[in-house]
Amino acid sequence: MKKMKKENKHMKKSIWKKILITFLIIVVIGITSLGILLYGPYSGFREWLITTAMTTMSHQYFATWFYDDETIEAVLSKNRVQEVDEITDLDTIVVDVTNKEEDNNKKDKVEYKNEYERAILEREPGNNDYKIIEIKGKGYSGYLAAIYDPSKVKTVCSKNIGKVGQLLTDMAKENNALVAINGGGFEDPEFHGTGSSPLGITFSGGKLITSKGYSGSGGIIGFTEDDKLVLGKMTVQQARDMKIRDAVTFGPYLIVNGKPSKIYGNGGWGTAPRTAIGQRQDGIVLFLVIDGRTIAKPGATIKDLIEIMQNYGAYNASNLDGGTSSAMVVKGKIINDPIDSSGAHKTRHISTGFILTK
Repeated sequence: MKKMKKENKHMKKSIWKKILITFLIIVVIGITSLGILLYGPYSGFREWLITTAMTTMSHQYFATWFYDDETIEAVLSKNRVQEVDEITDLDTIVVDVTNKEEDNNKKDKVEYKNEYERAILEREPGNNDYKIIEIKGKGYSGYLAAIYDPSKVKTVCSKNIGKVGQLLTDMAKENNALVAINGGGFEDPEFHGTGSSPLGITFSGGKLITSKGYSGSGGIIGFTEDDKLVLGKMTVQQARDMKIRDAVTFGPYLIVNGKPSKIYGNGGWGTAPRTAIGQRQDGIVLFLVIDGRTIAKPGATIKDLIEIMQNYGAYNASNLDGGTSSAMVVKGKIINDPIDSSGAHKTRHISTGFILTK
């Protein structure tokens, strides 16, 4: 009996010893693997981590914990976007807002260039204002809204601009929006900003809202009185000369005059939730929102945005503010899945947005 107890005791010790050794081996392998990923000869993970972290508002420490400023700067200079150095040529956009309902009733007889053209031009019965299209790709999903009348696209601002931002849902409801997306960037000191102060130049309804300096990529993203989307680095006076009625400031530009930006490496913006806006040559406006921040779907790169916008015929397109700000509201409700820095499924207060009015 005593012998059996001793044997059992010895077996338990042996089992615990094996468990401990296994655990230590796993820890050693894990640390070694992490070290190889962070500092090894393969630079893909390192560049992804740095570019993704450094373009967020509140997670840059994921890069600064592991790498010095020199390493981070070297990676960012290697992975970047070279924008097209042009301003939108307004003559290349011919806005056509004629009612297509009759043609839509004959859709079986219409020949489309591809599936993307069909998705945009085949309108939903009873809705001649917009169409929501699901977007799916490797590592991301989201929604594209085709807006058929660009004269109904407006910039909206927080009602307490300069003091505090607003949720996109509130901005949409207050402005009777059918569809809304978040807009340009805003000041975010120490990553604790309230979304109160837009970056750069902002116009709403022809009124100049802000005229701050802006040194980031991109520039003006706005609509003229003739309902054409203009992309270009310009002053307030130049914007007025082009008769800009509604605009925000952000970037980088994705496509200008049909020419896509050149992407070096992964583009330098990493993988994240994204928002973008574009316009086709027929005047149809595209609102795009991509979700991210999950293991299965981390989000989209700038290159992904360019590809999506090109697929759906955008002639001019720009990136807008992303991350937690990325949201699309349809009839008062958010239809995508924004995730904030804590992992909660919610968006944040912002300063500006683009809406489709009724």
